[in-house]
Formats: sequence, structure tokens, C-alpha cells
Amino acid sequence: MSDFRLDGRVAVVTGGTGVIGAAIAAGLRDAGAAVEVVSRSAELAANVLSRPDLEKARDAVLERHGRLDILVNAAGGNLPGAIVDPASDVFDLDESAWDEAVRLNLDGTLLPILVFGPDLARDPRPGGSAIVNISSASAVRPLTRVGAYSAAKAGVESLTRWLAVELAARHGGAVRVNAIAPGWILSEQNRDLLLDAAGEPTERARRVLERTPLGRFAAAEEVVGAAVWLCSPAASYVTGAVIHVDGGFTAASGV
Repeated sequence: MSDFRLDGRVAVVTGGTGVIGAAIAAGLRDAGAAVEVVSRSAELAANVLSRPDLEKARDAVLERHGRLDILVNAAGGNLPGAIVDPASDVFDLDESAWDEAVRLNLDGTLLPILVFGPDLARDPRPGGSAIVNISSASAVRPLTRVGAYSAAKAGVESLTRWLAVELAARHGGAVRVNAIAPGWILSEQNRDLLLDAAGEPTERARRVLERTPLGRFAAAEEVVGAAVWLCSPAASYVTGAVIHVDGGFTAASGV
């Protein structure tokens, strides 16, 4: 269907060299969008916590394309220092590591919106411009050991809903704001947490799979369909939504 196409649209994906961000960037290109990847290791190198970096990247996008229609905020992730060791007491948590993890995931979503957002609101395509934030299944079902990440992603979901309401009221529906909450995706970042030296699921991974109705981890590419839909005219009446792509993890009670 043409409503799911993104021809003529220009997209920016922060964290677009990561597992989820790279998959979404490729999916948006396949749907017809011109995609610019913003990350520390991309051509448009930028730290999502640096306004000067983001402004420089924004200016480069506008110089190349003259407009912006889509912003996907995929930068983020767990930080080792903010993960509580099983042998430690939670009261030994390093608050500076907590702050760093929250800033990366929550502020690292807000700041790109503040920098790129005004250009999204100008001359939107039919169906509106789109902001898609990346949350996590842990936003609604906090996970042991990763409290900072879970709290930050819960903040991303609250930010998503708040911005959806504010921008609809202030910009006449020109900018829609939604989020995707992926479940467990096996990546280099979490491999040691989920697989043992023999490549078998760890005890933590087994508990995850037992509570996931589809019974497996996701592939990053399985997030792409939701992202393309939310960015497309097919989702023109969707704003303030959080789409769970988690194999049923957040729906299941475990009983």
C-alpha cells in the first residue's frame, strides 16, 4: 500500500549504528526515505547529549535535503556501571553511573527532539511528520539489576505521551510522537548477560524466555515494521502510542 511508503521523506536516526537503530535505518530506506544516521561513529558524528553536536548534524541534514520529516531516537542502552552486581547490595549503587544511564536514555531522547523538532513542524507531508522514540519492555516491567535503564525508559514513555499532546495542541497535528518498546533482542551489548560460554541461555535468559509467550528472543529486524508504520501516512491518526514488540513479554503474568 502506498500509505506505508516513505518516498520523498527525509529521516534522521540517532544511534543509527546500533543494533536497533541500524535495522530501522535500513527499513526506512527500503520504504523510500532518505536516511541520515547520527551517532558518534557515523558520518554525521554527534553525541546525543551535546546540543552543539546535534545542531551541526541538523544543519548538515538541512543543507543536503532542505527539509526533515522523521526523527527516530534509537540512541541509548545499558551502561555497565549502572548494572547492579548480583553479589552487591542495591544500596551500593553508584549514583554517578545511575545519572549517566538516565541521561543517555532519557535526555538523549529529549535533546534531539528539541534540536530537530522545529524543522519537523515546518511544511509537514500529508500524514504529518513523525517522531519515534525507542523505549523498552522494562519500562512497564522493571527488571532486576538494571534499575537506571528501566527508570529512564519509563521516562521516555511519559515524555512520548506528553509531547504527543503538547505538539498536537501547539502545531495542529503536524508532528506525531510515538514510541516502540522492544523486548529482548540478543546483541553484543547483552550477549554475556544472556548466553554462557557455550552459547546456551543463562539462568536469567531462561527466565526471560519462560515469560515470553513466543518463546524466543527477537531479531532487530522485527522492530522495523512498527517503525515504518509509525513514520508513514498509514499511522496518520496515531500519536501518543507505545507499541510493544516483545513477543508478549509485557502481556504475560508468568502464571
